[in-house]
Amino acid sequence: MPNFKRNNLDSAVSPYLRQHKDNPIHWQEWDKETLDYAKKTNKLLFVSIGYATCHWCHVMASEAFSNAEIADILNKYFVSIKVDREQRPDLDQYFMEFATQTTGSGGWPLNVILSSGQKPFFAGTYFPVESQHGLLSFRDVLVRVLGWYKENKNNISEFRMGERKVKEGERTIDELIVEIGHAFDRTYGGFGQSTKFPPHNALLFLMSYYGATGDDTVASLITQTLDTMAMRGLHDHLQGGFFRYCVDRQWSIPHFEKMLYDQAMHLMSYSMAYKLFNRTAYKRVVDMLILCLEQTFEHNGLLYSAHDADTDHEEGTTYLWSYQELQDVLTNAEFEKLRALYTVTQYGNFEGRNHLIKKEHKCLDTIENKLLGARKKRPQPFVDKKIVTSWNALAGIGLILAFRWTSHRSAKQKAIKLFDKLIREHFRDGKLAHSSCKGSVQEQEFLEDYASVLLLATYIYEEIGEGKEIIETLLTKLESFRCQGQWFMNRAGGDFKRIPARPFDHPTPSGISLGELARFRAHRILQRVASDETKIRFKQHLENDFYNLVVFLQRGNYHELHTPHKLLWKDVPINSMQLKGTFYQDCYQYQCRQFKTKKELLSSLRTS
Repeated sequence: MPNFKRNNLDSAVSPYLRQHKDNPIHWQEWDKETLDYAKKTNKLLFVSIGYATCHWCHVMASEAFSNAEIADILNKYFVSIKVDREQRPDLDQYFMEFATQTTGSGGWPLNVILSSGQKPFFAGTYFPVESQHGLLSFRDVLVRVLGWYKENKNNISEFRMGERKVKEGERTIDELIVEIGHAFDRTYGGFGQSTKFPPHNALLFLMSYYGATGDDTVASLITQTLDTMAMRGLHDHLQGGFFRYCVDRQWSIPHFEKMLYDQAMHLMSYSMAYKLFNRTAYKRVVDMLILCLEQTFEHNGLLYSAHDADTDHEEGTTYLWSYQELQDVLTNAEFEKLRALYTVTQYGNFEGRNHLIKKEHKCLDTIENKLLGARKKRPQPFVDKKIVTSWNALAGIGLILAFRWTSHRSAKQKAIKLFDKLIREHFRDGKLAHSSCKGSVQEQEFLEDYASVLLLATYIYEEIGEGKEIIETLLTKLESFRCQGQWFMNRAGGDFKRIPARPFDHPTPSGISLGELARFRAHRILQRVASDETKIRFKQHLENDFYNLVVFLQRGNYHELHTPHKLLWKDVPINSMQLKGTFYQDCYQYQCRQFKTKKELLSSLRTS
């Protein structure tokens, strides 16, 4: 039995939880013993959810969670639990929905208070030590919550996640494209009029549509967004990779986190875009992305989850340059070349310093490498060394697509090695772990992991013609997350209830969307057709664009190619699957055609 009168996070595996091990709060992990203890002692549960590279999580850790007076209140009246949202997406999703439904907003750190019987009744995000800017101090919040609970503890109802009904079947593909076009920011690219997130799923959907139709209007939406993201503040021009999002409409100033899932999705988008538009700049982005993964994420064949936004508690410090620093590192001639390509001023664009933004798609390899060398000598951001299964699988898919469409030499072998390591180290005793850290493997199983790993397995099968057994096994496991046509994100039992999978494709495809695509591709490889496969319908634009991509493909908008010898990917349309066959055949739009020779097949594909 743990000692609940102390902070027990010194024994936690999660890097995020360990960041709080020195707080005076008696933090515990979410597990059955802790929940049973809260129920036995009739104490409220204070559950705080965050992640290792979260800026405001760091702020609250150093302020309110390090305050002795606040710790005394929490230790006396609450059982306090810290949760890494990247380890427990089920808890995060459930409590985030509670927060958004009851307060109208959400974010991290997400702080929720529950009865001893696990009924949530209060939620909020960041709270300061002292009242400021209209925010109550955290101490005042706790005192008020305790007072409210004393008067209302017998009237707390069970919170049930609402099922948001998405209208299906009312949109055609053409209507969806028009709706996306209306939401597009034609001045700066992307979507929205303020904070700009990379629209990964919309881009993949639009490129799949463009690959089938050649619609020039759609092409302009795609290329404007890709060009802007590549040239402006979202992109790390010196080391490759992308930051999480930009805080402004113009894509100038990012939130400086680097997340593995973003690198994976950008790798897919720019690889696909190079295939479609043959722009050298996109291939360079892909090459630099892979280099970024190799140099800053990779460890023994698998990939770490994230890099912090902060360095020494200051956001972006590693990446920013004063005017004088740039002059000191470069010669006069080099500095002038830098100023010609990049926007650099004496006053900077971020708190008096310069975050590098390009004016056009060019590069200055020698100068950029020189600046990177100087940057590497600075203190570097914290790295969350947790290995997240689904994010690694998405990166593996990105590597496969980079191999196919940019001919990156080592990308395919990297993807195969990554897949083999995931199966060997995370798939044990018939269970696929969600994450691991320093050899310690997480117990919980989630839909997103089975879906993404199965999807990666189908791409690898196309490359090497092997792996039907593992595809069959993963498909069976994936199906266990479905019940009467509904997807669930976790398994029943354990330390938390079973909850419906989220339907939204942001920032990565939802587990539902990944599951549908993985099933679809696995059934093609195993030569099966699911009875419910044709029942899915288009959903909301932007919110469900990866799902809409799956619907688009399932409606026959892809080439299922059967050939005795694999074709070069550069010679086939972007929406294609290649399967081993005894003769040449192309199945497209529910019609199959046979060809006498490879030349006849390729000629047909060029005109289709």
